[in-house]
Amino acid sequence: MIVFGWAVFLASRSLGQGLLLTFEEHIAHLLGTTGATTTMGNSCICRDDSGAEDSVDTHQQQAENSTVPTADSRSQLRDPVRPPRRGRGPHEPRRKKQNVDGLVLDTLAVIRTLVDNDQEPPYSMITLHEMAETDEGWLDVVQSLIRVIPLEDPLGPAVITLLLDECPLPTKDALQKLTEILNLNGEVACQDSGHPAKHRNTSAVLGCLAEKLAGPASIGLLSPGILEYLLQCLKLQSHPTVMLFALIALEKFAQTSENKLTISESSISDRLVTLELWADDPDYLKRQVGFCAQWSLDNLFLKEGRQLTYEKVDLNNIRAMLNSNDVSEYLKISPHGLEARCDASSFESVRCTFCVDTGVWYYEVTVVTSGVMQIGWATRDSKFLNHEGYGIGDDEYSCAYDGCRQLIWYNARSKPHVHPCWKEGDTVGFLLDLNEKQMIFFLNGNQLPPEKQVFSSTVSGFFAAASFMSYQQCEFNFGARPFKYPPSMKFSTFNDYAFLTAEEKIILPRHRRLALLKQVSIRENCCSLCCDEVADTQLKPCGHSDLCMDCALQLETCPLCRKEIVSRIRQISHIS
Repeated sequence: MIVFGWAVFLASRSLGQGLLLTFEEHIAHLLGTTGATTTMGNSCICRDDSGAEDSVDTHQQQAENSTVPTADSRSQLRDPVRPPRRGRGPHEPRRKKQNVDGLVLDTLAVIRTLVDNDQEPPYSMITLHEMAETDEGWLDVVQSLIRVIPLEDPLGPAVITLLLDECPLPTKDALQKLTEILNLNGEVACQDSGHPAKHRNTSAVLGCLAEKLAGPASIGLLSPGILEYLLQCLKLQSHPTVMLFALIALEKFAQTSENKLTISESSISDRLVTLELWADDPDYLKRQVGFCAQWSLDNLFLKEGRQLTYEKVDLNNIRAMLNSNDVSEYLKISPHGLEARCDASSFESVRCTFCVDTGVWYYEVTVVTSGVMQIGWATRDSKFLNHEGYGIGDDEYSCAYDGCRQLIWYNARSKPHVHPCWKEGDTVGFLLDLNEKQMIFFLNGNQLPPEKQVFSSTVSGFFAAASFMSYQQCEFNFGARPFKYPPSMKFSTFNDYAFLTAEEKIILPRHRRLALLKQVSIRENCCSLCCDEVADTQLKPCGHSDLCMDCALQLETCPLCRKEIVSRIRQISHIS
C-alpha cells in the first residue's frame, strides 16, 4: 500500500494530467486511465523576517560538506510523528526558515515507515505543507529539496515528488521567482559536476512541476535556459542519475504538445540514440537511462529513419509477458514485455498475460531499482487503484513482497519479514503452490516461511503481478531464460504453458496505438453502449432507442434520461 489522503505516500494524484492540449493526448490519457481503474483491475504560516533568500549554491555546498546529516546517518529522528498542528496560534512563534532542511530530512527518514492510512501524518510533512502556503515558504521548501536530498537514498526523488505534489500549486510569481533563483542554463549544468545531487534534485523538481502544471504554465516554465540546462545534463560527461532525471523531466514537459514540439526541434533524439545503447548495461543506473531513452525514442521524440524497437525485438521465445492492455499510460513497458518502470506520481500496477488455476508455479524478478515495489500474486478479482495508492497485496485477493520496507502485504495489511533490504541486481523468487495452497518468497535463493492468507478468499485464477512507486523499475523472467535461483521442488513456468499470437505480443508505441484507434469506424446506427450491435431497441416509457436489446436487458433505468425502464421493444425495421 502507498498511503494516501493526508500524505499520499509517494503515489499521489497526478494533478494536471487531464489538462492535455490535443485530441491525441486526450485519447492517450483515456486509454491509460480506463485500464488503471478497472478490475485487473490549511492555515497559513507567517514568513520569516530574517532577510533575503539564501542561494541554492551556498546551501548545496554546505550540504555536500556534510554540515547537514543525511537520513541514513542520523540515529534519531527530529520528532517526526508528534501530533499534527494545522496552523499557528496567535501567540505561537514563527517557524524559522533554517528549520526547512531538517524537516525535509525528517520526512525522508520517516517516509518508509508509513504503511497505513490510519497512521498519524509526520509532523515534518504537515509543517512543510503549511510553510508552502505562501510564495516565500514554497520557494524555501523547493530550494531545500534541491539542497539536502542525498544522492544515495533510493526514496529521495520520490520524496521530492511527494512533497511538491501535496503542496499548493505555485503562483505565477512564485514560478518566476524560482526560475530567477535557479538561473539555469547550459553552463550551470556543467558546474559542480562533482556534486551530482544538486543537478539530480533540480531535474526532479522541474519534472514534478511540469507534471503538475501541464498546459500553458508548463509552456511558460520551459524557458530556453531550462531547456538548455536539461539537454546539457544528457551529455555523456554527466552523472548517470543526472542524465536519468533530466530525461524524465523532458518527458514530463512533453506531456504538453507545444513543449513536445520545442524539445523535438532541439535534436534530442540524436543524444538519445547513444543513450539507448545502455538498455542492457550491467550497471543498473545506466540501464535505467537506456530504458528511458529507448522508451522516449519509441513514444515521444521520434528520430527519422530509426526503426522502432518493437519492430526489431526478438519475441520468438517469449510466450508470457506483462499485459500492456490493462495498464495506464503512465507505466512504461519494454517492447519485449518483460520489463516495467513507473515515473509517474501514481502507484501503477501490472500483471502477467497468463493465469493459473492448479499446480506449482515459479517466476523471478530482477530488481533494477531498490525503492518501493509490491510484487507477488494477484487474481481475477483483484482491483488496483493507481491514484488511490492501492496495488498488489492491498486486497484480500492478492499477496505481495516488499523488499524496500521489508514487508509482506495482504489485504492492505503488512507484516515484517527477515530478509535484508533488496538492492539493485537482487533476484526475488515467487513460488505459488496451489496444491498445498501456499506462496513462498525468495531473495537471492533465501526462502521465507510460506504465506497462506490469500487462500481464505480465493483458490484459483492467479497472475504474476507488481505495483510500482515513482521511479521504480524491475525485469520479469517467466521462464524464457534459465532462473538464477530455481527452488528445489518441481514446478512449472508460465513460458512453458502460455501462448500468445504474434499480434498479442506486440506492444505498440503510443502514437501507433492512436493511429489505429482513429481507423476504427463505428456505424451510425450502432448501440451507444457496446458500439457493436445495431441499436434496434426502444425503451418505454421514455422512448429512447439508442441501445441494442442485449444492453437494454442489463439496464433498469435509461442511461440518457434516468427514467425507470418498464418495457423494451425491438424495432425490427431499424435493422440494416
